Amino acid sequence: MNRSAWVRLGLFLVALAVAVTLWFRVLKLQGDSQVVPYSEFLVALDEGKVNEVLLENERILAKLKEKSKTGSEQSMVASRLPNMDERDLIARLEQKGVKFSGHIERDSFWPAVLSSILPLVMLFFLFRAVGGMLGGVGRGARPMSFGKSQAKIFDRSSENRTTFVDVAGVEEAKNELIEVVNYLKDPEKYKAVGARVPKGVLLVGAPGTGKTLLARAVAGEAQVPFFSMSGSEFVEMFVGVGASRVRDLFTQAKERAPCIVFIDELDAVGKTRAGGGVFAANEEREQTLNQLLVEMDGFDASVGIVIMAATNRPEVLDKALMRAGRFDRQVLVDRPDVRGREAILRVHSRRLKLDAVDLKLVAQRTPGMVGADLANVVNEAALACARRDAMTVQQRDFEEAIDRMQLGLRKDGRVMSEPERRRVAWHESGHALLALSVKHADPVHRVTIIPRSIGALGATLQLPTEDRYLMTEDELRDTLAVLMGGRVAEELVFDGVSTGAQNDLERASELARQMVCRFGMSSLGPQTFGKASGSQFLGGSAVSFEERNFSEATAQAIDQEVRRLLDTAHQRAHEVLSARRTVLDAIARELLEKETLEREALEALVRTPIAITG
Repeated sequence: MNRSAWVRLGLFLVALAVAVTLWFRVLKLQGDSQVVPYSEFLVALDEGKVNEVLLENERILAKLKEKSKTGSEQSMVASRLPNMDERDLIARLEQKGVKFSGHIERDSFWPAVLSSILPLVMLFFLFRAVGGMLGGVGRGARPMSFGKSQAKIFDRSSENRTTFVDVAGVEEAKNELIEVVNYLKDPEKYKAVGARVPKGVLLVGAPGTGKTLLARAVAGEAQVPFFSMSGSEFVEMFVGVGASRVRDLFTQAKERAPCIVFIDELDAVGKTRAGGGVFAANEEREQTLNQLLVEMDGFDASVGIVIMAATNRPEVLDKALMRAGRFDRQVLVDRPDVRGREAILRVHSRRLKLDAVDLKLVAQRTPGMVGADLANVVNEAALACARRDAMTVQQRDFEEAIDRMQLGLRKDGRVMSEPERRRVAWHESGHALLALSVKHADPVHRVTIIPRSIGALGATLQLPTEDRYLMTEDELRDTLAVLMGGRVAEELVFDGVSTGAQNDLERASELARQMVCRFGMSSLGPQTFGKASGSQFLGGSAVSFEERNFSEATAQAIDQEVRRLLDTAHQRAHEVLSARRTVLDAIARELLEKETLEREALEALVRTPIAITG
């Protein structure tokens, strides 16, 4: 019986208890019309108004001679006095000629039984519901099971086994894990030479890179049971539950060895413990971590248990967890390069009917995207195909999917005024013309002035020809000039600026400060200023802090250098656009007419791009 059925049954029993209680109450009062004191009953008896009397254990029921207005009998009820002498009352009844009789009441046992049993039944259902919510997910919803492991188990008989065929774009990580797979398949080979496989393997990388998928693929390749559990599932509101679940997890793993135990989001339970007398903020989490450390030391790797875990915050993990003999191998699951992205797209596109789709071009248009992002691109492309009522996915569907993820949903219903459209057209034309004029800028793929849901009124999309892992000073200076192109175009054409360049200025200011403080690309010399701290893989989504290790005079010099770099980029953009004002106007007018220009149309307007390195 599922939880909803138990809830319905409990509500029915509560309603039944209330109904039974009311029924007995009504039954007890049935026939009562008027409750009077004993003295008033005697007065009515002496006046000859009483016709018949029924003597009960605790009350006297008297039927009156006088009828009511409706013709029905009237009666009154009087409580009997404690230890009263009935001989005087009986004499009065005989004197007045009133018929009387007696009735000895025997209390029914049902009210007592129901009042005793129903609360116990209600408590039972309440306890079962609480037990199911606390720990019945993985162990059959039994009461008091919240101390058991909640791990999901995928064994050899599980359907949809994941293998390395389903994983692409992380070839280096797969090669690192081949030893683990080979050991689980043929452990005797390693035991013969006295080698042991790493007891613990920690997968680190940015969110969405495929760490969990890779762990399941290892289990699928090795054809062994796979225990999967999140780090947050260990810790509950009750003290000792986390440690109990750790013990139960390893007990189950030993029973089904060889196997893989996978703990996702390890940082939820493996954070560095408080030390130096500092009050522990979460004593239960630390107890769970201590039990995990003990269990990892308490079994021999030769039994065939491999512990795998995943995290995107390795810098916060406890050092005891990372030492040799526990998680003694770290595997980086990095963002895929252009070839990796193409391979990932091919894996996710296997179920689609493609029509002349260049997945290599799609991979080039998605720099920085991880496997989860690319899977979403493929799904969005399929949805775009369905919206067209088509049967095959085409290149334009992938283009629309990428634009939707990078720029947001098209706002076709938003109507901009003509002055705003003109300003946006010249703004984006300034970016595009600068990118086509400088030497080291990425090629322009598309320029559009169609509004998007993230607030962008237009966009200039540049397509890198290859993945770059470092940038030269000349490339960074060209990037600054391209970022300044939109604002400078507004200055030249409209004799003023708007708020449209806000994001451009933020990116340019941050890049200039990085050039001064991190890359040593300024007159301050080859040195760094400040010490940044933050997550290696969470990037801008994590709160980062900077430790200041320079004087106030140096801070002023840094500000001056940042200002100089920005002013130089602004002046350079002004020179380029002023010299090519005719081309700038031609691109803007074409944008006003067509709203979107592809690379071929832009190059036709520019004709022969003039490289200005300034």
